[in-house]
Amino acid sequence: MRHEILFQPEFAVVKVMLEAGESIRAESGAMMSMTANVQLDSKISGGLGKMFGRMLTGESAFQSTYVAQNGPGEVILAPGLPGDIVAVDVSQRALVVTSGAFLAGDTRLDFQTQASMKGFFGGEGLFMTQISGPGLLLLSSYGAIMPIELAPGQPYIVDTGHLVAFTAGMGYNLRKATKSLLGSVTSGEGVVAEMVGPGVVYTQTRTISALIAMMPVSR
Repeated sequence: MRHEILFQPEFAVVKVMLEAGESIRAESGAMMSMTANVQLDSKISGGLGKMFGRMLTGESAFQSTYVAQNGPGEVILAPGLPGDIVAVDVSQRALVVTSGAFLAGDTRLDFQTQASMKGFFGGEGLFMTQISGPGLLLLSSYGAIMPIELAPGQPYIVDTGHLVAFTAGMGYNLRKATKSLLGSVTSGEGVVAEMVGPGVVYTQTRTISALIAMMPVSR
């Protein structure tokens, strides 16, 4: 399966070139355009158990599968927010993905919902998805995607609003940004993730919470 990411990093879309019979799975509503010979099938992927897992992580309960028929085809996928797209190889090592970051991937990928009780008090990062398997995985973000590679034992702190994904098996802990609740409020920071290498942390340069805060409130 070949792909080309266009218009990075502000308004990225991905063009996926499918051979005859080849397919890709994407978040519901991600399709921007496609050739006429591509068949779209929207369904609950993986059964009811996987559906509830996706709902817990903030993903759509339904996913769409695109299959090229009677020859090669093309699908152009676009995320809902302005931002970046990155392709990640998870065939050798799985990736833990935060809510809303999954855009599309090979139909052979395996999705496992993870409960992170470490983040319960903050209301963030309670559920994430571990993705593994052969084939293409495409992640999207709000703003540009900035990967940060950590050496073994290297600690690094990321605001959870900027966290997109990280290599499975990395050590991490969720906590308040400052020691006191008042300090967290006055600093403008909420919950942060203390990551420990080795591995790669994928961050986004903007946060959805900041976007919402700038929106006018109707009276």
